[in-house]
Amino acid sequence: MEEVDSVLVDNVKSFAAGGFGGICAVLTGHPFDLVKVRLQTGLFNSSIECVKQTIVKDGPLGLYRGVLPPLVGVTPMFAVSFWGYDLGKRIVSSATGRNASDFTVGNTSTAGFISAIPTTLVAAPFERVKVMMQVEDGSKKSSMGSVIKEMYRTGGIRSIFKGSAATLARDGPGSALYFATYEILKEKLSTPGQDMSLFAITVAGGFAGVSMWLGVFPIDTIKSTQQSSNTNVSILKTTKNIYSKGGFKAFFPGVGPALARSFPANAATFLGVELARNFLDKVV
Repeated sequence: MEEVDSVLVDNVKSFAAGGFGGICAVLTGHPFDLVKVRLQTGLFNSSIECVKQTIVKDGPLGLYRGVLPPLVGVTPMFAVSFWGYDLGKRIVSSATGRNASDFTVGNTSTAGFISAIPTTLVAAPFERVKVMMQVEDGSKKSSMGSVIKEMYRTGGIRSIFKGSAATLARDGPGSALYFATYEILKEKLSTPGQDMSLFAITVAGGFAGVSMWLGVFPIDTIKSTQQSSNTNVSILKTTKNIYSKGGFKAFFPGVGPALARSFPANAATFLGVELARNFLDKVV
């Protein structure tokens, strides 16, 4: 019974720490994400033009347009992601007989991939709403609720979950890269036997985000393009449409803002997670 209680407490800690880390990520990285999405969906041709026009039309707070869906969704999304990662580690540990501290890169990557499966159920609808708000004409200023209502009116619940397959296709391999990179770099940058290093955590977290985006950015472009449309377009059709516009390079618009965002946002994520988990371990 004590073992069951311990696992439950660990699950709650992972969930809470992941949620806090996610909030840190959104507040740090949303302006970069807005620029990325607007470039991916063809609203602007350059990052500088996007930033200038956004500030002219909406003021500095315009860079946080569409922030409510990820901020509302980020707590459960990141909470589920880090809970899923801990669950994945337990599954891999049970299957291999290894402790998490003895995992190979493949073991850690597998645990990371597993984390993406439950996360997609939370992430996909919030990503869909976020993208629709980010690509909306600046003069409309629709609320999160009105965007959801319009999507439901035009396509029902399927419209709200549009892009779920693309989200999983992005987040599965992306999470594998994400957590594996973090664990490897954190171990290499930390001094054995000492308390957690904030330097190791932030650097490892930042590079974890960069490696993830470099690995899955074309899939993210497909996802954003598919989710920004109100018509029912398949992943294959979306991919063909993107390629027809500019070949392989067409899958990488907004990669600059994405990479610029990924380091500080994910450094903030893992720092928030580790600090929150360390705090919870001391008080619970």
